[in-house]
Amino acid sequence: MTNKTPANQFRILRLCGAFVGLAIALGACTTGEVVTASVPNDYRLRHPIAIHEGDRSVVIFVGHGRGGLSASQRADVMGLAQVWLREGTGAIVADVPVGTPNARAARDAFRQVRSLLAAAGVPPRGIVVRRYQPDDLRTLATIRLSYPKISAIAGPCGLWPEDLGPSIRNPSYFENKQYFNFGCAYQRNLAAMVDNPSDLVQPRSETLAYTPRRSMAFEKYRKGTATTTIYPDADRAKLSDTGK
Repeated sequence: MTNKTPANQFRILRLCGAFVGLAIALGACTTGEVVTASVPNDYRLRHPIAIHEGDRSVVIFVGHGRGGLSASQRADVMGLAQVWLREGTGAIVADVPVGTPNARAARDAFRQVRSLLAAAGVPPRGIVVRRYQPDDLRTLATIRLSYPKISAIAGPCGLWPEDLGPSIRNPSYFENKQYFNFGCAYQRNLAAMVDNPSDLVQPRSETLAYTPRRSMAFEKYRKGTATTTIYPDADRAKLSDTGK
């Protein structure tokens, strides 16, 4: 005969509560597995390369005792102007400091900057001047040149939503699947190195063929001779004569 004392009843209630808590915990783990299983297996889908409009900028440091540009600064300005003609999607914005110890030198330097931009082919309407005063006058105010451009970006990288080792919350480990951060650095580096981001979306149109070279190959084919190109100095790059 079972003795249902208050102590035994309290013990039974505690066991039931423990079982209920364990069931809730296991249900939470199951829910987490479903979310993890929804992560794409292809790294190109986990870390897609997005095309957006970013900024390209050049910073010019101007001391209060010098109003001109150095040789490297002139090269930076000319380089920015040449690249703007190819990839710029908006005007070049020039932030020129005012009310600073080097404000007069900055004005003289910006006149030279404007002349260099005009010499490189930037029209007057392609330059927008903005005056600004830094919050901290103790810092050296600079001339900033920037313009919008189409750029590609991927990431951010370094996200680890799962453990890499075996875990009850990480079934991907036992299924030999890629971890979440796999391929992110590759996608981010590819987006940073691509010269024309539109190449990631669509191919460029074909250019005209080199007619003299094509005619020479067709003439060799018509005569029945080999169409491969034979370079007379090709053997100089070989390290061994094995196979001759």
